[in-house]
Amino acid sequence: MIVCEDLHKSYRIGHGRKQVLNGIDLTIRPGDKVGLLGRNGAGKTTLIKLIGGVEMPTSGRVRRTMSCSWPLGLTGGFQGSLTGYDNARFIARIYDHDYADVRAFVEDFTELGRQLRMPVKTYSSGMRARLLFALSLAIEFECYLIDEVIMVGDKNFQQKCHYELFEKRADRSLLLASHSPEFIRTFCDRAMILSNGKAEMYDDVEAGLDTYFEL
Repeated sequence: MIVCEDLHKSYRIGHGRKQVLNGIDLTIRPGDKVGLLGRNGAGKTTLIKLIGGVEMPTSGRVRRTMSCSWPLGLTGGFQGSLTGYDNARFIARIYDHDYADVRAFVEDFTELGRQLRMPVKTYSSGMRARLLFALSLAIEFECYLIDEVIMVGDKNFQQKCHYELFEKRADRSLLLASHSPEFIRTFCDRAMILSNGKAEMYDDVEAGLDTYFEL
């Protein structure tokens, strides 16, 4: 499981602090599909970063007993001076996977060809997203964190992303932040609304969406 206990997160702004999350409790069980709803600035990305370990909470804690991906959609984690292949080697080393297997998956999935030999800082945003998806999916996680950016590239690549994440890994847990009600309806069995630093969970996705639209 992934358990968030009384999470608070604030950021220093000038001489004060901006409170983004104010006491968030959340439990994600094996196989759960949780849709994360909230207006821009509500803290969806912040919560996903905390769960993924990209940032630390101001107070509270996250307990993880299942493996958790870094946030898909967050492209800032790349080493820009390294090539696509170098980033794949780095990920393979961190997660103790065979580099040859990771490299083969990245080559096939990204369809970036010779660009994988170039520094990531030279990539377009779409190329970065392809590499991020590939590196995330080359390692098998029990829970995937998805921050807004779901599909990139042409229709064929979008279908490939859909198959790998939502069909092949249909038994995995998901925390999916999206403004699209159709994505939430299709892929989630619970909905959580973030508003004013607080969170409310709905076991009925439609009830959660109805409340969200009334905000």
